[in-house]
Amino acid sequence: MSTPAPESAKPELMIVDDDPAITDTLAYVLGSDFEVIAADSRAHARALLRQRDHPPRLALVDLGLPPRPHRPDEGFELIAELVAMSPAMKILVLSGQSDESDARHARTLGAIDFVAKPAEPAQLLRLLRQALEVTSAESGVDTSGLIGKSPPMLKLREQLAQFANAPFPVLIEGESGTGKELVAQALHKQSKRAGKPFLALNCAAISPTLVEPTLFGYAKGAFTGATAARAGYFEEAVDSTLFLDEIGELPLDLQAKLLRVLENGEYQRVGETQSRVSNARIVTATNRDLRSEVRHSRFRADLYHRLSVFTVEVPALRDLGEDKLLLLDHFREFYARQIDAQAAELDPEALRLWLQYPFPGNVRELRNIVIRLCTKHAGIRITPALLQAEFDREVEPPLGSDSMTDQKVLLEAAQRQIEADPDFRLDEVLRRWELGFIEAALAMTNGNLSQAAKRLGINRTTLYGRMQNRDEDEGTR
Repeated sequence: MSTPAPESAKPELMIVDDDPAITDTLAYVLGSDFEVIAADSRAHARALLRQRDHPPRLALVDLGLPPRPHRPDEGFELIAELVAMSPAMKILVLSGQSDESDARHARTLGAIDFVAKPAEPAQLLRLLRQALEVTSAESGVDTSGLIGKSPPMLKLREQLAQFANAPFPVLIEGESGTGKELVAQALHKQSKRAGKPFLALNCAAISPTLVEPTLFGYAKGAFTGATAARAGYFEEAVDSTLFLDEIGELPLDLQAKLLRVLENGEYQRVGETQSRVSNARIVTATNRDLRSEVRHSRFRADLYHRLSVFTVEVPALRDLGEDKLLLLDHFREFYARQIDAQAAELDPEALRLWLQYPFPGNVRELRNIVIRLCTKHAGIRITPALLQAEFDREVEPPLGSDSMTDQKVLLEAAQRQIEADPDFRLDEVLRRWELGFIEAALAMTNGNLSQAAKRLGINRTTLYGRMQNRDEDEGTR
């Protein structure tokens, strides 16, 4: 969402928990400091957010949510969705599912911290106030920039300079957390349109029924609640840049209307027959594979080709080498300054681990780790043990390695994981890896068992059996 939150006496906090006793208690305890918005499920939270003009600055999320309250899956999905809807939102997890691996994975997805139930109100209040300080520090400030000297970052800068002044659409692709909106802003700042406001709309953060009036505007009386005519983003972005994030979420019927604007600049406000013309430069972004979406008829092929006149790939952090150190220095100096603390230093072995860690959550994960290091270990020399506590061990070791070098990395990663976890259980690690690969294959094939089995290199009956065993194991936990 691009509309900034209005100044108010109390900042807004969304609490998502299916236990009304907990939400009522937290609303009472935290109500003097925050305006509490309560939801009892992922779907409920998503619906409430899409009804709002601006997202809350903070969220407190339980992992065990319906329809599977005894598993963390819904909570993980919600964290990912909240981050996609509002990258600036700071998310804390409050959960009775306090398995350390769940906490690590929640942080990898974008949560800034994890608190096990039951939690002391004073502890929650302290963490929420710290998170609020971070959001205030980041407000209106470029907290990352296009930092890096690696070949992928140099290529990215070269592409932006090359495409900046062209009037044609640009499609920005990249994994979640890589900073695609930042790239879009850099493209705008380098263009002749830089003197005009940069307008952004997150297609995942708005109800499908509101996308059309938001983009194109509406006439008075066009629908219930339209008490006055209002311009849309295309009209407001005259001579400027309009950034549409999460473009893969745009409904198919609206894709045709967007295509029309891209082809001849024409659009109509909802409830009007008069055609208007926009000269906005369209920049879009997605973490989906739009080519795959086209093949599965979920995204229009003609629109994809129109949006991707120029395509920019934002590199994953794991491919940026020592840029990880530049980002570490940048973020720790920024956040240490904001909280008036001495920046944490990493000892040589911790720096080596920092360079080896793949950061599956990309720059967003790196930034959140630095925030936690600055707040929990200000002025302390960070050891490998302290740093490992912030990493998601589930992303290690790098499987599928064949070369001697990769085998060495595999062995070192396995050794670190065993040493760091006194309760290490091989069966549990292998079970989680298998579950991860099964769910990934099912997601890639939209739940098609035959296709998923083919991608995994096993037969369909084997996959079905393993899924049944997994469900039985979960049911006995």
